[in-house]
This record gives sequence, C-alpha cells and structure tokens, in this order.
Amino acid sequence: MSLRSRTAGVALALAVPCALAAVPADAAPVPAADPFVWTDLTPAYTATADYEYEPFAVTDGYAPAAGCDARSGKGGAGYHYVKSENVGGLDPAEPAGLLYEPDGEGGRALVGVEWIVRAGTGTTAPTLFGQTFQGPTTVSGVTGPVYTLRAWIWKDNPSGLFAPWNPTVACV
Repeated sequence: MSLRSRTAGVALALAVPCALAAVPADAAPVPAADPFVWTDLTPAYTATADYEYEPFAVTDGYAPAAGCDARSGKGGAGYHYVKSENVGGLDPAEPAGLLYEPDGEGGRALVGVEWIVRAGTGTTAPTLFGQTFQGPTTVSGVTGPVYTLRAWIWKDNPSGLFAPWNPTVACV
C-alpha cells in the first residue's frame, strides 16, 4: 500500500467522526437539505429552550390556538402556540409558532417550531434553511392564508426534519 493511500485512509478516518459530531445523534434525516442545517437551526434551538416549560412560552407572548392539529394517515403537528409579532419574520431565532404535544403527565412537551408568513395574492412561498415553505394553508390563531415551515427540533420526525407532519406526534 502506498504512502498516498495510507494518508488518504487516515484523513478519511479522522474526517468522518468530525462531520458526524456536527449533527445531534437523535437528528432526523434531512431530505434534500444541507447536511449541516443543524448549524443554521442552532439559534432556533437556543431561543426556544426555555419554552420546553410551556408556561414560559405563554408568559413570553405565545398564545395557544384552539385544538390539537392531527391528520389521519399523516400524523400530527400538535398544539400550536403563536406569537403574532413574529408572524412574517424569517429570523431563525424568532419562530412565530411553537408546537406541543401532551406529555402524558397533564402538561405539554415542546416538539417543534414553525415560521409563518402571510400568503397574499401573487406572493410566492419563501425559503429558509434551503427549504421552501408549505402552503398556502391556514393556521389556528392566524387570520388568512399563510405559508409555513415546520422544524422538528425537539422531537425526532421519521418523515424528515422539515416535514409538515410528524407521525409520532399525537393529540392524546
């Protein structure tokens, strides 16, 4: 084996663990997304960490919308909490929506975040993190049609990090 082959093998052996260290171990696969998207999502993850305790989200201006959002055969999105002043923004650290599911102990567990942008006549869906928003659709707590982008940063989603529905999120 040549010195060049051994050097390439050692470099590869050292590079793989470093590349994997950039993605959390419980991260869902990101279809058609930059493999280092978690770096871009760090501000959202950090900014919403306190909201794992649901009362802090309400205190900070996130209003719970009516009902739990689930679709037969698709999964759920959980309970939506919307901060109206963040609707329309694309700042990773200021998602307009938080997604919760029942935690089995009478409370709610944070499972994801959502950016919400109003959809007007002639507007196109925005992009964030290399992902095109879904919609137009409706979101409880927001008037009119909107585009949305969900990121399942607090609960693994087998359908993908940015999938609109999470088959593991339940409303009961």
